[in-house]
Amino acid sequence: MIPENFEYFAPRSLKEVTELLTRISDAKLLGGGMSLIPALKHRLAAASLLVAGCAQHELRGSGDLGVIVERSSGRLQVVDTTRQTSIGAIGGLGDLSHASVVYSRDGRYAYVFGRDGGLTKVDLLEARIERRVIQAGNSIGGAISQNGKLVAAANYTPGGVRVFDADTLEMLADIPATYGDGGQRAKVVGIADAPGNRFVFSLFEAGEIWIVDASQPRSPAVTKLKGIGKQPYDGFITPNGRHYIAGLFGEDGLALVDLWNPEAGARRVLSGYGRGEEPLPVYKMPHLRGWAVAGRYIFLPAIGRHEVLVLDSVTWTEAGRVAVHGQPVFAVAQPGGQRVWVNFAFPNNGVVQVIDVPAMKVVRELQPGRAVLHLEFTPRGEQAWISSRDDGAVVVYDTASYAELARLPAASPSGIFLTSRGAMTGF
Repeated sequence: MIPENFEYFAPRSLKEVTELLTRISDAKLLGGGMSLIPALKHRLAAASLLVAGCAQHELRGSGDLGVIVERSSGRLQVVDTTRQTSIGAIGGLGDLSHASVVYSRDGRYAYVFGRDGGLTKVDLLEARIERRVIQAGNSIGGAISQNGKLVAAANYTPGGVRVFDADTLEMLADIPATYGDGGQRAKVVGIADAPGNRFVFSLFEAGEIWIVDASQPRSPAVTKLKGIGKQPYDGFITPNGRHYIAGLFGEDGLALVDLWNPEAGARRVLSGYGRGEEPLPVYKMPHLRGWAVAGRYIFLPAIGRHEVLVLDSVTWTEAGRVAVHGQPVFAVAQPGGQRVWVNFAFPNNGVVQVIDVPAMKVVRELQPGRAVLHLEFTPRGEQAWISSRDDGAVVVYDTASYAELARLPAASPSGIFLTSRGAMTGF
């Protein structure tokens, strides 16, 4: 007997399966077909549409993806920046109270550094954990090498850097951050990748900057620059990979290293920028990364002051100061370099201000929500993603009109990390 006519459809996602079965009342789900096909042939069953139950994953790239860190739940949200929506969630990542993320070269894998010392390799396309190790007691961040084969974790406890195989997370090298007589270990901060498969970082208590050449990852070569200044709290590498700059907490100023000529040591820039002024109590340490660079200028949060410092990257002298709403935490240049967006520490942390670079002044103020912790631009700069921890939301803005495009719910969101970082030095 010949069955009634029907259509056959092979969906590419589970969402398509459920939509078809809901919309078409006499659609039938086809699994193995051992019972359904004979029933159709003998007209004991009828269907206008057969839907293949073995749906394939939708083919897609990773270039417009990213993650939102949900610090209270130990979870990542995977987001699609083209559609401004969440497309998945990945739990079981431990303590994410100060988590940071770097990406593989293809943007598929995120390496998550947790405050509990966890290092987790996450597959964004599959929305699952690929591998996870607890590599230290307290980790503050990490970096991925220029060739994408090595991941380095910067640790508070025990102070030092550990280097891992990016594929397997096998530990290849352990570099203790010892100083003085060798019996003390410093907290490692401001780690960044540099050309030549090098990692550069600062030692907080020691006042040193170390450059690690990991070309031979099981026996890395370490160059130590001592006496660079008091208590370097964070550091970054310029987008061209040439200069490493460490911010100093124990004194006003920054330490600058030319990675083309590291033998020359570190030089001081912006020394004594707060001379004669009493600094305010610091509620949250500023964060430094290459996002601070806008053309020839570098915009830097001033510690304990309501201002952003402007450093000329050609002369390495102060080019100006911009008065702002509170103590700045992030000063992030919008791609294109015309504007810099700034968020602030408690108690003024519900505001984001926008600085016009040519005018060197604030031209816009936004109020995304309570406790703004992080902001990130899409790679061409048309969107700004801003996390509001206490409102449980990530707000997406159109950077041309400042209109709100979307508001995504999230559990105590903090960091926002887009896959475009995988193609950038220092991110």
